[in-house]
Amino acid sequence: MPDPLVVGTIRWCFNRVASLDELRDLVIRHARPDATTAIDDVLVSRVEESTPPSSSMSGTVLAVIAQGAKRLALGDRVYEYRAGQYLIASVDLPVTGHFTEATPERPALGFGMILRPAAVAELLLQAAPGDLPPVGGGTPSSMAVSDAPDELLDAVVRLLRLLDHPRDATVLAPLVKREILWRLLTGEQGAVVRQLGLADSSLSHVARAVQWIRDHYTQSFRVEDVARRSGMSVSAFYRNFQAVTAMSPIQFQKQIRLQEARLLLATNPSDVTGVSRRVGYESPSQFSREYRRQFGAPPSQDTARLRAPAAAAPAAL
Repeated sequence: MPDPLVVGTIRWCFNRVASLDELRDLVIRHARPDATTAIDDVLVSRVEESTPPSSSMSGTVLAVIAQGAKRLALGDRVYEYRAGQYLIASVDLPVTGHFTEATPERPALGFGMILRPAAVAELLLQAAPGDLPPVGGGTPSSMAVSDAPDELLDAVVRLLRLLDHPRDATVLAPLVKREILWRLLTGEQGAVVRQLGLADSSLSHVARAVQWIRDHYTQSFRVEDVARRSGMSVSAFYRNFQAVTAMSPIQFQKQIRLQEARLLLATNPSDVTGVSRRVGYESPSQFSREYRRQFGAPPSQDTARLRAPAAAAPAAL
């Protein structure tokens, strides 16, 4: 008589492989150059070559890899994820990343869903006491990687199937997206997602500071003033900002300045001095040094890569 444990394991492996196979087929069929789909906040991507690491914004997103592998660096942290795994990004932060496994014969394939704080908050309000696992102490990082459970893969596949049935998608897609959020909230990285929907969480305070710095990145600022705007003491602000972003507020501002400078140089590559001043640098030589450390080449030599079309999808996807 077959061992029930062995039979169960074989069935689990078969179902998981089948889910990933269907997910790959759906992504291949529906992938567009800009990664968008007909369902709001749902993205699919197909990348056919491993490229050098590039800098962009992570987005607030769930990213599931169906095939291939990707590496992202956030400050001093590195996240690697591959087929059958997912990454959560709960704050839109500057990251450096690239696909490490992607060829025309075996492209990297990914699913993404934008995470909306209001949708997370609504589910948290509807959850009964005890429905959600307890939250550990401390402020979670804004990013996390885990193996995708079968229930999450199944919901992702069912959501993408709706792309073949537009009439059904109007009614059913919002329901399946809610299910995906619920799977995330009750899963291994639920604490990271939950913080996104809590108006008074440490992550939400840091997110407000992140947005303020992004809106005023050209200006000098005192960390004490940003901490006060975020509703936190200076010591708590430093600690939580580092926990969420893996960098200090000043390092974060520098990352934003350099990314904005690179976008400006894409349209006017000869005006290095003017661009450096527009993004807040007083010293063009300091700008050139920091730009080279960030992108691997000085601004004057980076024009060829700058002319390449930028990806529309969040960097996490």
